[in-house]
Amino acid sequence: MWSRLSGWLHRVSTGWVTLVALIAFVLFLALVLPRQAAGADMGAGDAGSPDTSLWYSPGDLYRMAEAYGGEGRAAYVRARFTFDLVWPLVYAAFLGTAISWLNRRAFPVKSLWQRANLAPLLGLLFDYTENAFTSLVMWRYPARTPLVDWLAPLFTFAKWVFVGGSFVLLAVAAGAAAWRWLASRQANA
Repeated sequence: MWSRLSGWLHRVSTGWVTLVALIAFVLFLALVLPRQAAGADMGAGDAGSPDTSLWYSPGDLYRMAEAYGGEGRAAYVRARFTFDLVWPLVYAAFLGTAISWLNRRAFPVKSLWQRANLAPLLGLLFDYTENAFTSLVMWRYPARTPLVDWLAPLFTFAKWVFVGGSFVLLAVAAGAAAWRWLASRQANA
């Protein structure tokens, strides 16, 4: 399944598709993300947010839920099922297509590097799982949500490992593609 998904992503990652994904990513960063972040900061105050934390404990999650208040928790859940359904798709589309497009130019077809395009999809999967688990805790608060409150931080951490790792993989692919391009130009000169 993963091999087929990686292959499909390589096939659809043409230059134009990658460019459109880049434009959507940049527009989202410039126009949507600042507004969303400002709204989230107003609701969260100094409590922080599970989404932007690298790690937090279940106790931290409940402290955030308490600090948000009823309206803040409702806004948090609403944002996870509106904005945070679209944003992971945008960054995963950009990262997945860009890594695929660059890796085809940087590494041999049979190289394991070609499967690096799956990292953004795993980031998306963990992001959605994090959103579901943290939203459940917020929605049920002040009731405790055992197990879910322990798993939510793990999914958040995994999200950041794969999303952050995807940017590292993108940089590696860009560097390797540039190196290969320069080497081919020198060989042809």
